[in-house]
Amino acid sequence: MSPATGGAWEPQGLDTRRAVQIVTTRRASAGRRGSGYQVTGDVVLTAAHVVSGAVSVRVRFVTEDGVTWDVDAETVWDDSDVDVALLRISNDPYFARQYTDEVPPVRFGRPEQPVACEALGFPRFRLRRDTASPDHGAPRTYRDTQHALGQAVPAAGLRQGTLEISGLEAPRDDPDPKRSPWEGMSGAAVWSGGCLIGIISEHHPGDGLGRLTARPVNRWYTSLSRARIDELGALIDLPVDRDRLDRLPRSSPPPPDISAGLRGAARKLAATVQSQWDREERRRKVHDPMPLAVRFRTAERGLFDHWANIRRAPAGADPGPLPLAGRLDRIVRVYRSLPSRRLVVLGAAGSGKTILTLRFVLDWLGDRTPGAPVPVIFGLGSWNPATTSLRDWMCDQLIQDYGLAGRDPESPGRNLAGALLDAGCILPVLDGFDEIAGGLQGEALRKLNATTTGLLLTSRPEQYAAAVADNDVLSAAAVIELDGLTLTDLADYLPRASRPGPDGSLHDTVWRPVLAALRQRPRTEGAEHLAAVLTTPLMVAMARAIYSDRPNRRPTELLDTSRFADPDALRKHLLAAFTPAVYERPPTESESDSEEDGDTGRRRPRHWDPDRAQLWLGYLAEHLTRLGTTDLAWWQLGITLRRSTRILVIGFLAALSLGLTTAVGNLPVDLVATSFGLGFALERGLVVGLLHGLVAGLGFGLGYGFVSRGAAKPARVRVQLFGRTGEKRGRFLPRFKVGLALGAPAALTLVLVDRSVVEHIGLGDGLDGGLMGAIEFVPGVGLGIGLVLGITAWLEVPSDIDSAARPSALLHDNRKNVAFHMLVWALVFGLAAGFASGLSSDPVGRITNGPVRGILTGLVFGGETAFGGGLGYGLCFTAWGQWVALSRIWLPLTGRLPWALVAFLDDACERGVLRQAGAVYQFRHAALRDHLTQEFTKQSTRCDQHPTDSR
Repeated sequence: MSPATGGAWEPQGLDTRRAVQIVTTRRASAGRRGSGYQVTGDVVLTAAHVVSGAVSVRVRFVTEDGVTWDVDAETVWDDSDVDVALLRISNDPYFARQYTDEVPPVRFGRPEQPVACEALGFPRFRLRRDTASPDHGAPRTYRDTQHALGQAVPAAGLRQGTLEISGLEAPRDDPDPKRSPWEGMSGAAVWSGGCLIGIISEHHPGDGLGRLTARPVNRWYTSLSRARIDELGALIDLPVDRDRLDRLPRSSPPPPDISAGLRGAARKLAATVQSQWDREERRRKVHDPMPLAVRFRTAERGLFDHWANIRRAPAGADPGPLPLAGRLDRIVRVYRSLPSRRLVVLGAAGSGKTILTLRFVLDWLGDRTPGAPVPVIFGLGSWNPATTSLRDWMCDQLIQDYGLAGRDPESPGRNLAGALLDAGCILPVLDGFDEIAGGLQGEALRKLNATTTGLLLTSRPEQYAAAVADNDVLSAAAVIELDGLTLTDLADYLPRASRPGPDGSLHDTVWRPVLAALRQRPRTEGAEHLAAVLTTPLMVAMARAIYSDRPNRRPTELLDTSRFADPDALRKHLLAAFTPAVYERPPTESESDSEEDGDTGRRRPRHWDPDRAQLWLGYLAEHLTRLGTTDLAWWQLGITLRRSTRILVIGFLAALSLGLTTAVGNLPVDLVATSFGLGFALERGLVVGLLHGLVAGLGFGLGYGFVSRGAAKPARVRVQLFGRTGEKRGRFLPRFKVGLALGAPAALTLVLVDRSVVEHIGLGDGLDGGLMGAIEFVPGVGLGIGLVLGITAWLEVPSDIDSAARPSALLHDNRKNVAFHMLVWALVFGLAAGFASGLSSDPVGRITNGPVRGILTGLVFGGETAFGGGLGYGLCFTAWGQWVALSRIWLPLTGRLPWALVAFLDDACERGVLRQAGAVYQFRHAALRDHLTQEFTKQSTRCDQHPTDSR
């Protein structure tokens, strides 16, 4: 939409770093100035009349910092009929390094309707005075850039064969009436929808100051011979015929008509996702000191669909390929250039696929417009395509990671996650096709082909190629492949990521001898091995962590073939040395430095023993390997323990919680309400606590054994006291029935134990109410437990997405839910017992009837049920309770995990060993996870063979 109409304008295609000024000199007259665009590494496109009759031509680049660089050029192709010229830039070493490396090819298009457009040039009205004149004499002048935003109107100028650019911000009239203020804009490339559609050629004064005339690309085909078109194709990759130009505007489905509630949910989700991955990018030091130069190119034929399907071409058309090569910072532009909005990214292990997805999400959200889908990264390692559809699995992930369990206000039977997916508000970024468990890539590909939704998918090349060979390509999807890093990339990055040398320059860092060895021709064997390893961002990042971020480390050891006989040995060394390096305490840091910084208020990294940290991380890695997943979920950490161990631990803790509270609670009751004395109260408390604990342990242990087919999932709910609906009331009755069915047998068991054992050994205190008391107690407990479960179900509503999804946040919410459950247990049973006791008669006359007795009984009985029943229920049936029992008590007790587990996991993220992906953790790379698993397995085997060594 044109800015003149007040709509939103989205820049695409134009790379400001490639827009240039053309400066010419002539023999008989003053030189001309114009504009141009770098279309390939050494070719600049401009207007033919700008360079016509020139004795010399210089091309002036302007960096984003305002620095200029002039390069000589010569005309290699021109045609006055279409007013097009191509300039070849001279072989300037500095320029070749800064400006010609991996210049992505240009995409050409033709507008068939009025479309928004843009051009960047150097017009006369942008003439400015240079205040920094080097000779301090008369100030010099220069022409600054003008980013012209307007509308390309293809129906204007049909007879002349030109393209009208209208709606431009009009400059003031030039003081010289014989000159146009737009002079110097000629040759600027006109862009729309990511395509170059024409070249600015002239300004007609009669059209006013807000219009320019361009020569459209599509008219080149009617004005030039086939041979001349072929020459342009060889020089700038111009398509061989006009039908292969992108047609603009591209056909696309209308934006979904979604409700205000869904728009609000999408807006909150976008903010949460952006905050989450901004934090992860900082942790990975992506911009410290600068991003690595990750590049990609179009993959080999046979891995992707027909270009006609990718470009959604009409029947009978064969539009040809799109130029997809580029750098990491252009991934969003490449994706948006695909009409199908389906892209596969292939790359070897550690080649930067995950960083690419992170950059894609952040760049997309950086200029996301209202109504555009929200990109969400889904780790495919947890998807089982044989049992779950893609839509249902993504729905579960959105609920787990972002709390989208709330109901869609437009469709009460559907949650927000499903509503956003169905409305097209989610752009799936599917990371790790190769990590799908069980060799189910073929089934996953078939499930993906059953959808037409836009997506971005990453995979290692071998697994994706195998799935394609056995099935079919991913329909309408283009495929790109990541290239390896070059020696130039390493020379640019590693010195800047290291401590400065003695002279403070980049040329005398610890990497100087290594880079010299890599530049040497022929290389030594060690240099060849290292060059093969440092082609992936993962290995470079690990080398940096080991040698650049730690003092007194010398990377020259990486060239030692006596230690590292081949590239695999080097990779294993970097993986093995990474964890000890990141957990090594800096020599200037003391123990107190691990606590809070008094100056900044920020908490410094906590110190962990490197050997124990390696052991704990190895256990976590081996745990994931046994589960066959990449997601380290806190609620699943205990699931790989033997089932019998889990039952015993949870049963013991449930027994302990009820036994202790019963024993302690029995003391004040027997001391106040009976005349037996302290000795009797102590003895009876111990026996009753032991017996009730045994009953609770057996009951909750068996209950956990019955439901422990897998880990309990964390609840994505919160408590809401007001605004109850009929839907919530409908959840009360089922939970009430469950509580009644479980509570009555449990109460009956306790009564039988008290009557048959406690009274039999002479420890009855006469407070049980006899037969009538037993008859009232059993259904009373059943009703109480039913009320507890029913009330909690009644007050729970799906959680919201106001805060960023983090494992610790989800854990905190579930802890609050269990605490609320315990409070409800205490209130229901405490109030009921206190009220009943306050109205009953005193059987021994030791305590006054009424409020005092009721309060005492309510406090005791409420505390017993809260810590006995409520905590036991939490340990057995909730994710937080199982986490406490197994991951916070048992695993640290046996030395497999630290006591401060959450702090350790969060700190591992800060150190770059783990990363947070929604509500779960993940190892930063599968190669690191696999290495830690192998080391843990070896150590466990040695300990089994030599038990004394494990002490």
